[in-house]
Amino acid sequence: MDKKSPAICVFCGSSFGADPEYAAAARTLGQLIAGHGYTLVFGGGGPGLMGVVARAAREGGAPVLGVLPDFLRWVEIPPEWEQDIEITPDLQLRKTRMMELADAFVVLPGGAGTMDEFFEVLTSAQLQVLKKPIVLVDTKGYFAPLEALLRHLVKEGFARPAMLDLFATVETPEAAIEFIEKKLKSMRAG
Repeated sequence: MDKKSPAICVFCGSSFGADPEYAAAARTLGQLIAGHGYTLVFGGGGPGLMGVVARAAREGGAPVLGVLPDFLRWVEIPPEWEQDIEITPDLQLRKTRMMELADAFVVLPGGAGTMDEFFEVLTSAQLQVLKKPIVLVDTKGYFAPLEALLRHLVKEGFARPAMLDLFATVETPEAAIEFIEKKLKSMRAG
């Protein structure tokens, strides 16, 4: 993929979740990524929220790059139109590649894989290996338990309070894009 625009990596479920609002937020995010001239980097699969984001971004004209481990090619089958796809040998290299390609990260609701991806970028930011914006889209309060856990880690002395400043939590995809635009602008200026 010829990356000419900043890339937003979206972590989210390969399922739709229990509420249609999750898919609506994913669709809106994909549309906004396209509308603001960003490239989408995502997990490469066609099912669930991953597919919703990718289809909406592509329909809006955004470049879309999927990164998919070889063993998931027949489980999380890529969207029918997907041409820009990188196949990795395993999950670890998938995450590494997504982190390399992205200029920012947006996390939508998802399962254990989504949480793994979030913790990978959060830990990398905490260790100062990664200096890119990270934002959670808290659709229907989905991430409230995660934030409570992270505050608990700090309270119990297993993480420094500064960890909580390494990501933002917003309620809407629009707020996520606004947060990323401000962060990327300040990073370019500074």
